[in-house]
Amino acid sequence: MAKRSFDIIFSILGLLLCIPVFIFIILLIKITSKGPVFFVQKRVGRNGICFNMIKFRSMFLHDNDSNSISIKGDQRITPLGRILREYKLDELPELLNVLFGHMSFVGPRPDVPGYADCLQGEERKILMLRPGITGPASLKYSNEEEILAQQDNPREYNDQVIYPDKVKINLQYYYRNNIIIDIKIIFATIFKIL
Repeated sequence: MAKRSFDIIFSILGLLLCIPVFIFIILLIKITSKGPVFFVQKRVGRNGICFNMIKFRSMFLHDNDSNSISIKGDQRITPLGRILREYKLDELPELLNVLFGHMSFVGPRPDVPGYADCLQGEERKILMLRPGITGPASLKYSNEEEILAQQDNPREYNDQVIYPDKVKINLQYYYRNNIIIDIKIIFATIFKIL
């Protein structure tokens, strides 16, 4: 209950404080590339229920592009998108997801449909958590796009190495999470970005 209250209060504050930033980013996106301002994608949320996650669009529009893995230097990413992604500014609209209760500030990153289906046994406890904007696995893999860019087969490396490790980290978070740990993760994320 304290976590949800924290999420509501600070998502409202964050949205109010970020209005000028939102307006500036929206204008830059409209000026620099064709397409919508926001990127909306189905993600798996708490209890396995899908929701629409909102981000600022950081890629060029591509028809029939179903690749959910992106790597550093990906040609689909716009020049502005590279900056937005580097400083995690593309994720600011997720404050709306936090306010609406789809997400929390801290928790496992929400997966695209398909990955959550791979969770088995005890691992499925992760789905009992509200997914987060940041989390312990996000911190460990804050340079995930760089790691994947160094692999011969990025998707295979993600599926066989990174994703199983994230599941392990998220399961540890399931058993140990509390508001103090969440605040530490939030500050660690801010310092990592800066």
